[in-house]
Amino acid sequence: MNYRKHWRERLWWHLLTAPIIWLPLLPLLLLDLFISLFQAICFPIYKIEKVKRSAHILVMDRNKLAYLTPLEKLGCMYCGYANGFFLYAKEIAGLTEKYWCGITHEGKPGFKAHPSQKDLDFSAYGDEAGFKVKYGEGHNK
Repeated sequence: MNYRKHWRERLWWHLLTAPIIWLPLLPLLLLDLFISLFQAICFPIYKIEKVKRSAHILVMDRNKLAYLTPLEKLGCMYCGYANGFFLYAKEIAGLTEKYWCGITHEGKPGFKAHPSQKDLDFSAYGDEAGFKVKYGEGHNK
């Protein structure tokens, strides 16, 4: 499929939906601020190693490609930021969850567990002995 031809054929639909695509940008920026503040304040208290924001968000390089139009470059920057932010937030959330209650979910049919639960060595659902070994007796009581 010729991408640019396809784009021109759907120009009106693109113009109509563009504001909807860009609408989440302000909430994303605010959430980015709050997540970063949360990590900056809480992770040192919890003695959790901080997640490097630049390893996730500042990897926006497609906008440097000469063959993209300015509008395509802007879109690439937005997608790079949004997807990088969600990876950054997911890692912070996973480390926080592990600190407070690193237990996998029950695993009902159709449920998709976060890969971070396996990567972060969460305790198995229902494994009381394993939980007590990892977190100690009376964790968070």
